[in-house]
Amino acid sequence: MDRPPNILFILADQHNAKVLGVAGHPDVKTPNLDRLAAEGVRFTQAVTQNPICTPSRVSFLSGQYVHNHGYYGLGGPPPRLPNVIGRFREAGYRTGAIGKIHCPETWVGSVTDTFLEAYSSGQDREGDYCNTLAGLGLSPDRDDEVLQEWHALGGGGQGLDARRSRLPFEHCVEGWCAQEATRFINERGDRPFFLHLSLPRPHECYTPSEPYWSMYDEGALALPPNADYDLSEKPPHFQRSRRWQEAPDARLWLFEPKTYQAGRRRVLHGYLGCVSQVDAAVGIVLDHLAARGLAENTIVIYASDHGDFAGEHGIIEKAPGICADAITRIPSLWRWPGRFEAGHVCDQLVEAVDLAPTVLALAGLSPLETTDGRDLGALLVGGDEPVREVAVTENPWSKSIRTLRWRLVHYPTELFPGQNVGELYDLDNDPWEMRNLYYQPEHRNRVAELRAALLDWLITTTRPVTFHPPLEPGPEANQHRLLADGKAAPADIGALVKKGQVNYL
Repeated sequence: MDRPPNILFILADQHNAKVLGVAGHPDVKTPNLDRLAAEGVRFTQAVTQNPICTPSRVSFLSGQYVHNHGYYGLGGPPPRLPNVIGRFREAGYRTGAIGKIHCPETWVGSVTDTFLEAYSSGQDREGDYCNTLAGLGLSPDRDDEVLQEWHALGGGGQGLDARRSRLPFEHCVEGWCAQEATRFINERGDRPFFLHLSLPRPHECYTPSEPYWSMYDEGALALPPNADYDLSEKPPHFQRSRRWQEAPDARLWLFEPKTYQAGRRRVLHGYLGCVSQVDAAVGIVLDHLAARGLAENTIVIYASDHGDFAGEHGIIEKAPGICADAITRIPSLWRWPGRFEAGHVCDQLVEAVDLAPTVLALAGLSPLETTDGRDLGALLVGGDEPVREVAVTENPWSKSIRTLRWRLVHYPTELFPGQNVGELYDLDNDPWEMRNLYYQPEHRNRVAELRAALLDWLITTTRPVTFHPPLEPGPEANQHRLLADGKAAPADIGALVKKGQVNYL
């Protein structure tokens, strides 16, 4: 019998899917991620379930859509849900979570043999990376969590400008993550392992260490084609974000020249350096797998929780994320030598929720009953049949629905009172989303079709607590299977529909 495969799930934070060498970016240097793509499968149309960190991560690990698990913010109690790491631990795997986990801590920590969080949890627990820097006397130089210059000005948050890091790569947070990952692999014993390695960059602070800052010539960088164009057809909050960053008195820039034009180019410089720094950390771990003879039996997945504007639309960072393909689409690279189709580029729609059911099926383990995702196994071996017709990114009061060609963003009227606001993009003819077709009469039918598809998706994927009629005759009025999250599976409702029992459905 074959030895069970190891799983290495690498999640970057805020990596724009276009910012990869293999995706054709004109400047970025990502040799290790390009190698991973060449040796495995690259999904070009991978979609995140939410445009901020924690909701997306809960979806990755639980396999559930955001409207089902309910986490739309950056905190909260542990979900009443199993997660994919726990299922592997139940199967005898050594499990680990290292880096910027950014989920309710006990939900992940309770199912891992090794849990190392880079950041403070807010539960009177200093992050493990914090402690490492403190032991080296380097805490004052830490600049991945907040820019010291921004903090000195009394600014809240992290600060959005960019500069060279004060820390060498070996002591930056990505270097620490890579070192701890290799330690985990070395200490696995004879057990197969599941390691969730969560790299904090290229999320701000945009402060790459050397040599990754000096790797880029700031003046020679190519701004995206959509860096400067008329935003008058964009939603009001999108326009406000751009105006705020363009304003000459914006309290945003920390370094000279303190202008919008110079600042955004400086941030792009820092962002690309951070992407290359993430790439270097990935390379360290991939090389370690090869050196230990583990590469052939390790499934490696690289993805991101959401994107970054990376100079697109002239906006820095990721807000408001639901508006842009730059944020809702993510990189997705999968490698298993000899098993997956090397060099395969798959253009079918896939989602973050697909990770959990796919890796469990590949390892021969039973699925999570609470998952909403699909098994991508056929696509990984070279197939090209679609696993879904639409992919959806959710905020509480807005949704982005995507087909292979079209993307619609729906806003309820209450979000922008007195205004008819929406977005529609033809991704085949406008991949940089510079022409909002929502207001054009000739596209009204397309808007209606996509809204109907969004409504169908929301109805058919929602997990109710009870429903009627019962699945089987019995004494309880709402007899059905309650799963681990206390809800019922949409598939059970579908079974009733197939029987024609639709009166109360």
